Amino acid sequence: MTATPAAPGDSTGIRLHAPAPGWTLDADVVVVGSGVAGLTVALRCAASGAKVTVVTKAHLDDGSTRWAQGGIAAALGEGDTPAQHLDDTLVAGAGLCDEPAVRALVTEGPAAVRRLISTGAHFDTDADSGEILLTREGGHHRRRIAHAGGDATGAEISRALIEAVRAAGIDFVENALVLDLLTDAEGRSAGVTLHVMGEGRRDGVGAVRARAVVLATGGMGQVFSATTNPSVSTGDGVALALRAGAEVSDLEFVQFHPTVLWLGPDAEGQQPLVSEAVRGEGAHLVDADGTRFMVGQHELAELAPRDIVAKGITRRMQETGAEHMYLDARHFGAEMWEQRFPTILAACRSHGIDPVTGPIPVAPAAHYASGGVRTDLSGRTTVPGLYACGEVACTGVHGANRLASNSLLEGLVFAERIAADILAAPASPGEPVVPDPAGTPLLASEARYRIQRIMTAGAGVLRSADSLTEAAGALERLHTAAVEAYDRDGKTAEPCVETWEATNLGLVARVLVAAARRREETRGCHWREDRPDRDDPRWRRHLVVRLTPHRTLAVRTTDGPDFPGTRAVEGVRIGDDGAAPHTGPGSAARPAPRTAPPAPHDRDRAAPALKEQQ
Repeated sequence: MTATPAAPGDSTGIRLHAPAPGWTLDADVVVVGSGVAGLTVALRCAASGAKVTVVTKAHLDDGSTRWAQGGIAAALGEGDTPAQHLDDTLVAGAGLCDEPAVRALVTEGPAAVRRLISTGAHFDTDADSGEILLTREGGHHRRRIAHAGGDATGAEISRALIEAVRAAGIDFVENALVLDLLTDAEGRSAGVTLHVMGEGRRDGVGAVRARAVVLATGGMGQVFSATTNPSVSTGDGVALALRAGAEVSDLEFVQFHPTVLWLGPDAEGQQPLVSEAVRGEGAHLVDADGTRFMVGQHELAELAPRDIVAKGITRRMQETGAEHMYLDARHFGAEMWEQRFPTILAACRSHGIDPVTGPIPVAPAAHYASGGVRTDLSGRTTVPGLYACGEVACTGVHGANRLASNSLLEGLVFAERIAADILAAPASPGEPVVPDPAGTPLLASEARYRIQRIMTAGAGVLRSADSLTEAAGALERLHTAAVEAYDRDGKTAEPCVETWEATNLGLVARVLVAAARRREETRGCHWREDRPDRDDPRWRRHLVVRLTPHRTLAVRTTDGPDFPGTRAVEGVRIGDDGAAPHTGPGSAARPAPRTAPPAPHDRDRAAPALKEQQ
């Protein structure tokens, strides 16, 4: 399902069907999302005098960040270096990492973590030396994972950032689902429309007009039946960006976390994660007979990159006919479990499982989207004035498979780069064009569960041409039925949060399946049973997808593994004294363009052109 795309950044003219905005707020910057990425952007921009509004779908602390258990990776330990961190990241990314992006991540990461500490985050430290305690996770050859509260790192980071946001007096709107992008007559981002749910200072559909829009909406794990993501992770940012004309890339690379607590064959929704750090501290993956099946499959055994461990578990499940495998950490003892992994211990016990006395039943579940809205090194998308960071973005850092604990670091580093770009860039948009209250037909709320089952069966850990074709057909039938009913008699599902979420999930599911069908190989966390080998000559390249004004998908490939630029776009200058704004202590200099000379890891071109692939 392809069509000739318009130029990158051209709006599709497609919007969610929703009432016209009934109220308006004004800001310099609107940040959509309240995880590590969104709140870091907000704090850095506000520190330089920008008026910032944060919009979040639930409460400030209800995003994916607070669920992060393992920690944040950075070269902080003795003997560790950014170069070693870079090498581990490139290996995990299976040949598709954008090396300039990874270099930015690993070189700027340690200072970004220290700034997070100065903001108020407390990491676990050695009682005698006061040094940050570092652990090891899958794919890392050194201990470089800083953690907090044993296994509550995300919750601590979220706490510190929220306290800082409140102390800075930054305006925020909670319980608000962002619907679509506002643009001016020239197509520049000029704000967002949103729907506020429940009681508060504002209610119903409104708008936030802003000079810059930053998407930090997190992931799309709810597109599958079982996921570690919270219920709010419905791909809203990716869907909004697609409707606005932005490009997305690498959406076929969905990371399935190898060790998610298995709650039974019918369990759906958010599932408890058993952190990689448990394996980092010496837990073993075993089958029902107690055999360590990862030994011999990879030099790091249980600590191989996540895609390899997830495949190893799935293969063993197929070979034995089992519904799950086991994670055995009984040798830790009660004291270590209680001190190092209290959150996981409590989750297990709440489901009648005691890891102190027995192995933990585990199976892979959807965890992280390695792809997303395509950006450059300053977080700019192909839509002028629209930025993206965190899980919603595709910076090129993760390639075909994210290295454990790089996600929080990516949120920090690229949030600071976005803030620097917003504060330094010289232009501003015109007045927003009044949106048409009509829009794309909506899927019924119950379509959400149909989509999840389609995706789990056809585009989960194991994929094939047949399974993906079946999934694509089922999704297309859902989409076509809604479009035909709307075109025929103007009828659509009632606009509400549930139908907007279902419609967003339907769109991102179609894009994911389209990319997965096109990629005829196995690479990273994209596992094609019918194409079991990695095919570098044909497929060491990215798939880029756009939504056309005809509601079809345009799929293109890059010429190689390098990420092309998002095009030169106007930025936004904010400040009331005429001086060049800054982002506060430790701000990075203006990021280099992605076309800087490439580093020597299999890189042939600095900025390949895109080519159409029919």
